Amino acid sequence: MLFRRRSGMFTSAREALAGLLCTPTFELIPLKDAMDHAAFLPPGARVSVTASPVKEIESTVALAERLEAAGFRAVPHLSARMIRDRAHLSDIVARLGEARVTRAFVVGGDAKECGAFPDGLSLLRAIAEIDPPLPEIGIPCYPQGHPFIADGLLLQALHEKAAYASYMTTQLCFQPGAIVSWLAARRAEGVSLPAHIGIPGATEPHRLLALSARIGVADTHRFLTKNLRFVARLLRSGGFYRPDGLLDALAPQIADPAAGITGLHLYTFNVVEATEAWRLRYLTAITADRPTRSGAGRLRGDEGRSPRDSRP
Repeated sequence: MLFRRRSGMFTSAREALAGLLCTPTFELIPLKDAMDHAAFLPPGARVSVTASPVKEIESTVALAERLEAAGFRAVPHLSARMIRDRAHLSDIVARLGEARVTRAFVVGGDAKECGAFPDGLSLLRAIAEIDPPLPEIGIPCYPQGHPFIADGLLLQALHEKAAYASYMTTQLCFQPGAIVSWLAARRAEGVSLPAHIGIPGATEPHRLLALSARIGVADTHRFLTKNLRFVARLLRSGGFYRPDGLLDALAPQIADPAAGITGLHLYTFNVVEATEAWRLRYLTAITADRPTRSGAGRLRGDEGRSPRDSRP
């Protein structure tokens, strides 16, 4: 389905997709210039802050505090393997409470060594025992599987984590068919957690690769290794990837109440200006009652432009 032109959507699909595009979650990496990129976010936006073994958990919490103080709704990632023990966890949760951050996204993490929490489930259980608890907690899910965890164990963990979570977010995936079939299978199994679909933003491929190497975003590296042919074609283009076609393909599923899709999660890789320009352009297109200009990952004629030139 990659790089293939698609026709216009039905009205119900356009409306459902537009509703989610109006209030997506934007993911930021806690680099030194993160707040500069946050300046391009819409006021009051929901902002997810990643955690990586290369960056201390302090970086994640500090950026969440700054974002919340600036009027955004911060969602810090709490990486289980980066939290030393219950005392450390209590300090983090208390600090988030003081900053009025009431949300978190719990991941197992990729740190080689761990303290009291070897995985996301153990951290979720510990968080549930803290009073007052965090009102909203998200967890990851993996439509394309995980390179180090067997599918059976992944699914078992998802079922067990569901009791502690408010929603689940799909990890980076460019294949709509994989997302649709995975989600249908989970609903058939009785997993009713609302789903937020993880979508790559408007991203320069070379920047994506450079950031992966620089900050150790393991999930990005896994994506690249799973989609080498796609990435090779994108790199040869020298331009920006835009997820119009991916969303076009997912729109009918988003409009289906049985799918339980309640949010979009934009992986910006801190390319916020271009991603926000793309979002506004695409939102205008689908709300103007005309077919979107698309193709799942299709390269548009303006994709060699800089983010500043890509304004709608």
